[in-house]
Amino acid sequence: MSEKGVEIAPAEGKLGILLVGLGAVSTTFVAGVEAIKRDISKPIGSLTQMGTIRLGKRTDNNVPMIKDFVPLADLDDLVFGAWDIFSENAYEAALDAGVLEKDLLNQVSEQLSSLKPMKAVFDKRYVKRLEGSNVKEGKNKMELAEQLMQDIVDFKQNNGCDRVVMVWAASTEIFLEPSDIHDSIEAFEKALYDDDDRIAPSMIYAYAAIKSGVPFANGAPNLTVDIPALTKLSEDENVPICGKDFKTGQTLMKTILAPGFKSRMLGLDGWYSTNILGNRDGEVLDDPENFKTKEESKLSVLETILQPDVYPDLYKDFSHVVRINYYPPRGDNKEGWDNIDIFGWLGYKMQIKVDFLCRDSILAAPLVLDLALFLDLAQRSNLKGVQEWLSFYFKAPQTAPELYPEHDIFIQLKKLKNTLRYLKGEDLITHLGLEYYDDE
Repeated sequence: MSEKGVEIAPAEGKLGILLVGLGAVSTTFVAGVEAIKRDISKPIGSLTQMGTIRLGKRTDNNVPMIKDFVPLADLDDLVFGAWDIFSENAYEAALDAGVLEKDLLNQVSEQLSSLKPMKAVFDKRYVKRLEGSNVKEGKNKMELAEQLMQDIVDFKQNNGCDRVVMVWAASTEIFLEPSDIHDSIEAFEKALYDDDDRIAPSMIYAYAAIKSGVPFANGAPNLTVDIPALTKLSEDENVPICGKDFKTGQTLMKTILAPGFKSRMLGLDGWYSTNILGNRDGEVLDDPENFKTKEESKLSVLETILQPDVYPDLYKDFSHVVRINYYPPRGDNKEGWDNIDIFGWLGYKMQIKVDFLCRDSILAAPLVLDLALFLDLAQRSNLKGVQEWLSFYFKAPQTAPELYPEHDIFIQLKKLKNTLRYLKGEDLITHLGLEYYDDE
């Protein structure tokens, strides 16, 4: 470690990754990691496994792999656990999800079959389109949280894990506004004992994780850890958290395209987005209350990137419409269709059409891997609370109070890599470049 760096504990022993939800995303992630460990495939889409980081000047040609630069857990040291409302093991769940070909799944069937989900905390009022029987029971929500904490203890012990992280990869819950019970940990814990309806299942998982010293990533647009009670608790308990909502298909394209329009001072009249998907996520989002949660997450992106208040001539009052349509024949193969109405010099109108035939879980799986490894790194680096440097992975990144989130994917990537440089005591890269042209 250099003088400016942070003391990072080594990534020794096994890292347990606890997944909330053993559906399409989680099974694609686990099957993928197992396939990569066996050299059946490459970790495409994973920054931790395939990305590089520049150190020093461009002329130094010092560009190591990220995984060689910072001490990340090795894939061979990962152990998986999960909760789900359905009792099928990961192999059966992966077959049901239909994302990966049976030939690939059969090559890792032994590992997937051994991953059997623990009973889940579930409340049908939050996800009305799903019903499962593998569900915990308790006299109140605090008791359910305590059961989850015991699950974490048992999982860690049974699998010989030195460290554990938790990733929410379950369904989108109905839209929830923050209320007084979310303001402080005292009010929140009282509400857990009172079995308050305003505490969602995802919040119970997050509370159990933080109280257990387990870093938590929120892969859905649910409120979850984005409340004062749990952000403060994560700081008090020295636990890193991040969220929310994995940035995969359509929003990924928006965070790539919109910064380009703004950089060239091209105006926007409107952006119409529609999605067709047929997986469990699509079924859940077919309910208006669940869609409202996702809509809020997806709508915030353009407003923040384009800054209409700063550039009123270009972006004031642009129309932004988002639709999600459940269409079972598509399964996990989502289609994100965008019609973008822009204008340029002298106000002349132009259009851009984007038709992204993507695979939702294929795009999400490497994000789960990266978040698990980076959260573990954050904890070993004594980072705590909201990890804004992981905004790169989310549609609605968490930030400090009163701070607007950064949505521009290129700025997000600079922030992430500069954080890694900071941890290791390397100079931050500003891309100024004047030093190459200085004659002195």
